[in-house]
Amino acid sequence: MITIAIANQKGGVGKTTTAINIATAMAASGWKTLLIDMDPQGNASTGLGIENSAREYTTYDLLMGEATLAQAAQPTEIPGLDIVPATQDLSGAEVELVSVEDRTHRLQKALDVPQPGFAGYDIAFIDCPPSLGLLTLNALGAADTLMVPLQCEFFALEGLSQLLQTVERIQQRFNPDLGIVGIALTMFDRRNRLTDQVADDVRDCLGNLVFENVIPRNVRLSEAPSHGMPALIYDHNCPGSRAYIGLARELIGRLPEKRKAA
Repeated sequence: MITIAIANQKGGVGKTTTAINIATAMAASGWKTLLIDMDPQGNASTGLGIENSAREYTTYDLLMGEATLAQAAQPTEIPGLDIVPATQDLSGAEVELVSVEDRTHRLQKALDVPQPGFAGYDIAFIDCPPSLGLLTLNALGAADTLMVPLQCEFFALEGLSQLLQTVERIQQRFNPDLGIVGIALTMFDRRNRLTDQVADDVRDCLGNLVFENVIPRNVRLSEAPSHGMPALIYDHNCPGSRAYIGLARELIGRLPEKRKAA
């Protein structure tokens, strides 16, 4: 299983929207896909139509060793896409984990536990909270690589430099194999000259690390979560959906060859 953390220290950059829609696109491409909701707000769970009352086992249970991955993962309405949902209980995990041994590797251990009879997944995405607490550290410790949604605004550039420094520290202390699969430019507005300038600056700095497909500002992307479904299902032909389909194709092209036939 390839594990990809979707993270950015800055909030409101489209992490959850990206997690929901890229996971849906991968499932539609034939990959058996898992989405792990690591944000106590549980927006990814809500955005996939998982009611609070239906979240019997959650990411909290997974981290605290009270449920296995096979128990915590539940199917969504999207064929081939399962989710480990989150609730507000997850916010207490950061406090409870402080005194726990290997507190930064709890998620990795939970994902690595052999589970006889459980088929597993081709790929897993982790939707991280907008902070660098223990939840995000667990996600980055368990991930093979990182996808960074980056809003096309000036302040996002400062956040990106901080995130790159954080990745370097994570590599040094927790996960030496962590890489960055790509930077996804989000909330792109071609009517705004600053948007183009930020995009150009990011590409000049990071080159091919930036995905070619950019995610536009799109009303349908904003509306879809209120209906409990990804934009790709809510409106398959809207510009946002088409952009995420293109982003998924790019992502597949960057994954190890041995996984592309999954």
